[in-house]
Amino acid sequence: MAQYFLLNYAGGHFQLFGSKHISALSIIILICLSFFYFRGRWDERQKRIVRFALGTALALNELALHIWSAYWGIWNIQTMLPLHLCSVMVWVSVYALIAKDYRLYDFVYFLGMGGAIQALLTPADASAYDFPHFRIMQTFISHGLLVIIPIYLTIVEGLRPTFNSFKRLFLWVNIYLIVVFFINRSIGSNYLFTAQKPPSPTLMDALSPWPWYIPESEVLAFVIFFVLYLPFLIQDRRAKQKSSSNFS
Repeated sequence: MAQYFLLNYAGGHFQLFGSKHISALSIIILICLSFFYFRGRWDERQKRIVRFALGTALALNELALHIWSAYWGIWNIQTMLPLHLCSVMVWVSVYALIAKDYRLYDFVYFLGMGGAIQALLTPADASAYDFPHFRIMQTFISHGLLVIIPIYLTIVEGLRPTFNSFKRLFLWVNIYLIVVFFINRSIGSNYLFTAQKPPSPTLMDALSPWPWYIPESEVLAFVIFFVLYLPFLIQDRRAKQKSSSNFS
């Protein structure tokens, strides 16, 4: 068992879209789909338990990463500060669930899920480890929950984004990107990958070299946010058409 917590793991590297990767993604998808079954069956007490369980699991999982990194002496401000979007959204999601502060839903939905989906498809930070090593398990639990939580809030709690929230979030992402860019310059870090692309294979490999991949990433982020908003846009259009037909 101890071998699965080693810093230098001899069990092989993560295989992108291999059988273990596909299995992990399938589990996350099945959990999300299960909410369609439970949304009409959970009462408020059960929902509260689920929110607390999801928030606690996400927080403990993130703390475990910091403890593991500190134990092996690799914790540093250049890589471990909660400045990547997914790291920020871990704590935003935990607070939103535990405090039931649904004003943060838009951030959890767009930023949490938008960033986590990319990390689940191409887990760059933990690609040196394979299942069931702690590091790759921690990565998939963290990013899996960042997808599961907004899906839960949408399907079970009945929340949804709006077009205004879609535009507002895109603006805030750009402001945050500028702030992190200067933080990277001051401490020699690479949060949000503004200094260079990730060393491991990611979706960013298809983009141009630095610095041109940064504005291209902006376009990619806009597309991802729009795709996440699209089901609700279609729903609103259909509702509007139905309403118009009823008055005609």
